[in-house]
Amino acid sequence: MKKRIYQNAAASYFREHSSIFLFVVVLFLMGVIFGAIVVNSMSITQKQDLFYYLSQFFGQVSDGNIQESTDLFIQSLLHNSKFIGLMWVLGISIIGLPIILILLFLKGMVVGFTVGFLVSQMSWKGFLLAGVSILPQNLIIIPIFIIMAVMSISFSIKMIKKQFMKKFAQPILPLFKQYIVALTAAVLLLSAAAAVEAYLSPGLMKSVIHSIKL
Repeated sequence: MKKRIYQNAAASYFREHSSIFLFVVVLFLMGVIFGAIVVNSMSITQKQDLFYYLSQFFGQVSDGNIQESTDLFIQSLLHNSKFIGLMWVLGISIIGLPIILILLFLKGMVVGFTVGFLVSQMSWKGFLLAGVSILPQNLIIIPIFIIMAVMSISFSIKMIKKQFMKKFAQPILPLFKQYIVALTAAVLLLSAAAAVEAYLSPGLMKSVIHSIKL
């Protein structure tokens, strides 16, 4: 019964904010495309220098000379939690709306640049490496970022309405409580993503590196 209530609430929220969801997804995809374009605009020297450091990293992964899984887990969780936390705080502030959009665009740009660079330098081998090193955890992280961006934008808009529109009668306190619950749930899900990145991805990367004889 509770599960059905939550599903109905989620579906209702999605319908109510479908336009924001669409805008956020398109903005993220634009960031991914822009990141891939940046790769093509790099000089040959820049690509060679970056690929050299990348090759050193892959060599360390192949030899097992990487950080402890626990350290990787903490580092990943802290990094993504800070990103989500900043977005959450910006949603409370009236002037934070454009910065939320910039952060989401930059996240898409980083993903697009990383995948684009690997593929441009290593062809299908780069595609495989991107699939095992970037895709697993981002299957969790990206939806969380998108949902959190939508909630932050929505909350920011309601704060603006509350401040400047006298007729806006929707109480903020219940919305703020939901906003806190959303942040807590996001951090818990990011813990799962960090676990994938720390405990699963390195092993997959090592197997792929050995199989393609990088």
